[in-house]
Formats: sequence, C-alpha cells, structure tokens
Amino acid sequence: MNLSRYGFLRALCFATLMGAVVAAPALAQGKFVQTPYQSPKVLMDIYLDDPAKLDAALYWLRSLVNPLSDAPYNMMIDDMRIIVLMHGTEIVTLAQKNQERYADVVQRMRYYADMGVKFKVCGLALQDYHYTVADMQDFVEVTPSAMAELMHWQNQGYALITPLVPEKKFSIDSIR
Repeated sequence: MNLSRYGFLRALCFATLMGAVVAAPALAQGKFVQTPYQSPKVLMDIYLDDPAKLDAALYWLRSLVNPLSDAPYNMMIDDMRIIVLMHGTEIVTLAQKNQERYADVVQRMRYYADMGVKFKVCGLALQDYHYTVADMQDFVEVTPSAMAELMHWQNQGYALITPLVPEKKFSIDSIR
C-alpha cells in the first residue's frame, strides 16, 4: 500500500467517524432558569375532602414563600400579599376545640400568619359546621362567602392557586 493511498483511507475513516459523531444526537439535559419574579398577590383557595390533607396543601404555601424569600429574590414577606381561603373540611383544624388534635398544622399556619399571610374562612361553611367566629383560632378572619371572596380578590388582580392533594399511592423513591 502506498503512503498516499494509506493517507486517503485514514482520512476517509476519520471523516466517516466524525460524521457519525456529529450525526449522533447529543444527550440533552435540563437547564435552570432564573425567572424575574415580582412581588406576588396570591389567593390560595383550599377546599379539601379530608382535614388530614391540609398538611400537604400547606406545602404549596411553602413552595411559594420559601423560594421568593431566598436568594436571589430576597423578598420580604411584607412584599408578598398572600391570602389562604378555606371552605372545606379543613376548617375543623382551625377550631380552637381541635387545637390539640391538629397542633402541628395549626402551628404551621400560625407561623405563616405571624409573617403576614392572611387566613380566611368562609362564613357559610362555618355555619355548616356549627362553628362561630369565636370558635376559630385568633389569626383567622371569617368572610361572608368563599365564592364572593374568590371573586373579590381575583378582581383585585390576585392570582388564584388551588392546591391539589390527591391520595398518595406511591413513595417518591418507588417511582423515580
């Protein structure tokens, strides 16, 4: 084999190999984006079929507050206007007589209330459960109607977030 023929074959193999490398799809991966969030105006509408689900629903609140409070946003809670409106079975967690039974979830709500989050309960639902305003935790505001309250705050430009809390069938480890 003469040298020029060998050089040609070598170049042809290299070109073929490079073509295969170029033609092979690159492994894609996600990328992190730093969305330029503004101070939120949020109405969190909570209507649950089981008061035990309130703990999971409050993770939606945490998922809003924590990232905005941390770097790079560093928003103060005073910059966030957040209302949590409750009108399902979860209102039993706010009754003072149930404080011991729901102590952990009440403590979490009180923590956020102390930071400035407003917790409101539908007055019609309160009547359905035979509670009065005096039966509620001291950080709770009672509104005439959840539907009227939803309409009012949406008309004021508040974004509506409705936490969904399905029955948990799988652990994260079992499905990832």
